[in-house]
Amino acid sequence: MNISKIENERSLTLALAGRLDTTTAPQLEQAVNESIDGITELIFDLEKLDYVSSAGLRVLLAAQKRMNKQGSMTVKNICSDIMEVFQITGFTEILTIE
Repeated sequence: MNISKIENERSLTLALAGRLDTTTAPQLEQAVNESIDGITELIFDLEKLDYVSSAGLRVLLAAQKRMNKQGSMTVKNICSDIMEVFQITGFTEILTIE
């Protein structure tokens, strides 16, 4: 998985490409933890993400919980397969999705 970071003052966009699974979830978790101090708007751009596992969902949930305390988090450009996972797991009720 590739992670591209675009930071603009207090806003951070993390664009993910590839697969977010047990192998790559720690990479995303580290990127989030290293990058969101002082950030008030976190955006995950999933346009090029092909797959998400439960390990990936856990990282997104942890990021949402942290951003609830310091700002907002949005997930955008979700493919239909990943949107289906979000719907089945109830993440559509937890995350702000555009």
